[in-house]
Amino acid sequence: MQFTDSHCHLTPLNATELLTRARAAGVHGFVVPATDAKNAPDAIAIAAQHPDVWAAVGFHPHEAKDCDDAAFAEISRLARHERVVAIGECGLDYHYDHSPRDVQREVFARHLALARETGKPIIIHNRESTSDVLEMVRGDVPCILHSFTESADVARKFVDRGAFISFSGIATFRTAQSIRDAAAVVPHDRALIETDTPYLAPVPYRGRENEPAYVVKIAELLAGVWRIPLEKVAGETSANFESVFSVRLPR
Repeated sequence: MQFTDSHCHLTPLNATELLTRARAAGVHGFVVPATDAKNAPDAIAIAAQHPDVWAAVGFHPHEAKDCDDAAFAEISRLARHERVVAIGECGLDYHYDHSPRDVQREVFARHLALARETGKPIIIHNRESTSDVLEMVRGDVPCILHSFTESADVARKFVDRGAFISFSGIATFRTAQSIRDAAAVVPHDRALIETDTPYLAPVPYRGRENEPAYVVKIAELLAGVWRIPLEKVAGETSANFESVFSVRLPR
C-alpha cells in the first residue's frame, strides 16, 4: 500500500528526517511547494536529492506584494527545471490580506499564464476568495485546490472545471463536517491527499507540528467517507498524483 503527500513544506534541515519517517509509514511520493522566489531553490534542491520528491514554484498570496518583475522572472526560469512539476503555491487569501487584493489577483493571473505556458498544473491557495478564484480559473489549466475547505457545491464547481481537490488534516477536525460532505461528492479520480506540513496536523496529532507521515490519517478519513478499503484510497489517490503531476512513483 502506497500513499502520497501532494503538498508538504519541507526545508533542507528537516527534509531527510521527515521523509525517512514518511516512507516507513508507506508514503512514497511528495510535492514540496515554494512560497516565494527565495525558497524556491530550496524546494528544488530537496527534490533533486530524492527520487520520490518533486517541487513546485510560485508566490503564496501572502507574499504576492513581493512578486515584482524580477522575482517573477526567476520563478518563470525555475519553473522549467526538470524536478518542478507544478506552479505554486499561489492563489488568493482574503482572510489575512497580507498582500493587497488587487496585487494578489494580478500575481495569481501571472501564475495562471505561466502554467498555461509551461503545461504544468497550478496549486491554488483559496481562503475566503472563492468567487474570484472561480472567475479566474477557466478550466484550461489543470488545477489543484490545495487544502480544500469549501462546501460540496463549491467542490462540484471546481471539479466541473477539471480541478483536483486536495484534502488536508482539516478534514479530520470535529467541526469540519462540511469538508467531509465535500469529500463525499468529489469523484475518486479527482481527489488528492496532503499534509501541508508543518501546518494542520490531523486528528489524533492535532496541536503537534505536522509531517508527511501523517497523511495516512487523511487517507483513512476518505476511506470512511467513501466507504471503501484504505488500500483503494491509497491506490486511487496515488494514481491521481501520478496523473496530475505527470510523474511515475517508485515501484
